[in-house]
Amino acid sequence: MGAFDIAVVGAGISGSTLAERYASRGARVLVLEKRHHIGGNCYDSFDRHGILVSNYGAHLFHTEYDDVWRYVNRFSTWYPYEHRVLARVDGKLVPIPVNITTVNSVFGLALRSETEMQRFLDRVQVKHPAPRNGEEAALARVGHVLYEKMFKHYTKKQWDKYPHELDASVLQRIPIRTNFDDRYFSDRYQALPLEGYTKLFEKMLEHPNIAVRLNTDYFDVRETAEVRGCRKLFYAGPIDRFFDYRHSRHRRLQWRSIRFEWITLDREYFQENSVINYPDPADGAFTRIVEYKHFSRQKHDKTTISREYTTDDGDPYYPVPNPDNDAIYRRYQEEADRLPDVHFVGRLANYKYFNMDQAFKNALDLFHRLEGDDAELL
Repeated sequence: MGAFDIAVVGAGISGSTLAERYASRGARVLVLEKRHHIGGNCYDSFDRHGILVSNYGAHLFHTEYDDVWRYVNRFSTWYPYEHRVLARVDGKLVPIPVNITTVNSVFGLALRSETEMQRFLDRVQVKHPAPRNGEEAALARVGHVLYEKMFKHYTKKQWDKYPHELDASVLQRIPIRTNFDDRYFSDRYQALPLEGYTKLFEKMLEHPNIAVRLNTDYFDVRETAEVRGCRKLFYAGPIDRFFDYRHSRHRRLQWRSIRFEWITLDREYFQENSVINYPDPADGAFTRIVEYKHFSRQKHDKTTISREYTTDDGDPYYPVPNPDNDAIYRRYQEEADRLPDVHFVGRLANYKYFNMDQAFKNALDLFHRLEGDDAELL
């Protein structure tokens, strides 16, 4: 019998959840993490000025899943936080999601009720019962003017593709409110971990049955006895790399990444909101500015902000949904389905964007599907 029962590749949400669940049932778990830290893209740390920042961009926890909310509360104390986003449009800051305030500001109107807002939308929306691409999906949601001012060029910045080059699902995510609600999310549970996300993952992985190996690439150790001796492998990395890119020699699965420009300023705050989007190309190539002290409520006489530039280079963040990528992914998925003791979990392995709660839910559901609520693991 080997030293470990379960091998987990990746110490982000998916890998950490499965490692914790199996360890809690008595299994010996080996976690392999290529980076120098746990927590995946949720990793946060104090910068050289002592300001807590999210090293891979803002992460906002929100969920409707009771089981996910109960689970994450095992590992952290949470404080309520309702996220709001503003966008700079025509020199003014307007709320996203589009709501009555947004429409009044952009169009110079004075709408006052949901009925008036719905009438406005009915007039401007370009109905597409079955949108064929992102542009048709966006026009069906917000009409031509808001599409041009708020979404068309922002999409180009974020994806290096205009909406008509993307799957309709990308722009169907555009939220619209027919009232004055300016919260970005409407989920029942919205909160942030009191000590940050890294502390949460540390508590998830502190179980004595879990061994974490940082700076360790699974593909460098996959043939070792301790990895091969595991009865199950959970893989949370890019699915095409697992199969040595054999279905995409000429064009690999496409991802969008983010480049961060970090700036610390000698002032308490830089902007009035945690996140401000910049959809107008004239404002610069960056998509948004994030100010982290709005999240942490940290008291500090300086503030750190990041400008975000999306790029094709760097760590994979967002899958690019279009027919070509979908076809490539399906070929990998077919191969993955033929491996009974290897399980592909998370956004990289499923080539699908997950919100944080969806990533927790995906891993928890997989565990229960494989082991059952009361299953004896060993």
